Parts: sequence; C-alpha cells; structure tokens
Amino acid sequence: MIDGVSLHPLRQINVPKGDLWHAFKATDEGFAGFGEAYFTQIEPHQVKGWKRHNRCVLNLVVVVGAVKFVIYDDRPDSLTQGHFYEVTLSPKDNYQRLTVAPGLWMAFAGADSTQTSMLMDLIPEVHDPSEGDRKELTDINYNFVV
Repeated sequence: MIDGVSLHPLRQINVPKGDLWHAFKATDEGFAGFGEAYFTQIEPHQVKGWKRHNRCVLNLVVVVGAVKFVIYDDRPDSLTQGHFYEVTLSPKDNYQRLTVAPGLWMAFAGADSTQTSMLMDLIPEVHDPSEGDRKELTDINYNFVV
C-alpha cells in the first residue's frame, strides 16, 4: 500500500424490491468535506490518466462494471516514493471505496470487457481545473494490462 491510499469495505444490503449500496457518509474515514460528487465512465480496455490532485482527497466507488486503478507515488519525502499500487474494484467482486490523498498520480482502466464501467468520485471542493496536474500515459513507466 502507498502512504495516503486506503480501501474501505462498503455495505450492500439486500432488499426485495432493489438492493441498497452504501458509498460514503460524513462520519467515514477519508471524509474531508463535500464540494462535488461526479460520475465518469470508462470503456473496456481504455485507460484514463495520469492525473494528480494537489489539494483534493479523492473518494472513488465503482458503481458499474470493473475499474483497475493504478496509483504512483513520486512525492520526494514519502516513504513509498517510487512505488505503484494497483487495485481493481467492482460492485460485484470487490465493492470498496478507494481514498487517494493529494499529491499522488492516478490512472485507471476499464477492466470489464463486456460493458462500459462507471465510477463515482466525491471530492471536498468544487472542481477547479487549475488544482490538478496531468501527464501522458507514457510519461510514467507503467504497463497497463487489462
């Protein structure tokens, strides 16, 4: 695990007329305030990234399909500098919330070959395009296999 990255198991409650899936409460570990919640889709075998947020804590939940997340730590004073962390989340096989601290690079890939996947991100402030940095996929040496 990389310093500043954590996984949080989420509850699924079976209800006869349709199940309930917990995502996030203000009392949960990783809650840093509310600014915006948004959904994004990723097509099968496609990769989005690299992106680094400089202020925002990310709280990511996959709600459809499966998504492989890769986190890279290049922070100079970090004990996990130079390390990668990868995890695949899905509502079917690994329903958890991924929390990512500011300053870490993240990319993600559609890991469900049969459908478009969708994830939700809850961030503590309204999206500000100048708050983050981007790199091309080839700028960080990682081989995406999905």
